[in-house]
Amino acid sequence: MKRTIAIALVLILLLNTMGYYGVFLGLHYQNNLAMSTALNADVYDESNSITLKVAVSIPYMPDQTDFERVSGQFEHNGELYWMVKQKYAKDTLTVVCVKDTERKKIDLVLADYVKTFTDKTTDNKSSSKIAISFLKDYLPISFSIKSDTHGWASRVIHNVGQQNLIPTFAASIIHPPEQA
Repeated sequence: MKRTIAIALVLILLLNTMGYYGVFLGLHYQNNLAMSTALNADVYDESNSITLKVAVSIPYMPDQTDFERVSGQFEHNGELYWMVKQKYAKDTLTVVCVKDTERKKIDLVLADYVKTFTDKTTDNKSSSKIAISFLKDYLPISFSIKSDTHGWASRVIHNVGQQNLIPTFAASIIHPPEQA
């Protein structure tokens, strides 16, 4: 009986701490699937799209007349972009990207959820920084560095002893016995 109650309490604790995070992971996964299917069907909002043109000289690469579908995503200045299509023509790579606004909303809600775990609110930031800097001025903190050597000097001890070499020579050529 005690064991079942302990397991139930641990499960409630795990659900409390990780449950909503699992929901956010599920929302990220669902958003990725929705964006992939929409971009594969070439259904996206043109107002959220941007076009990147990069000057690239690739020898022996023929010019493309139509765009081709590419997949990938990147983050720039806190915004997530999905690559939709690209075309290489006249030494210029043109990439069409779409901003993922739903991912930004999910990330903001997740950040707000994580902030609930801390005791500090957002309006206490300025007063806490002032208090810390005020305390640093009046609390004595001292440290010292002690050197074991004087500069780059280091003591080197040479062992000079008498070396006695004992010749131990073994014949390397063994002659065969003489025949009678």
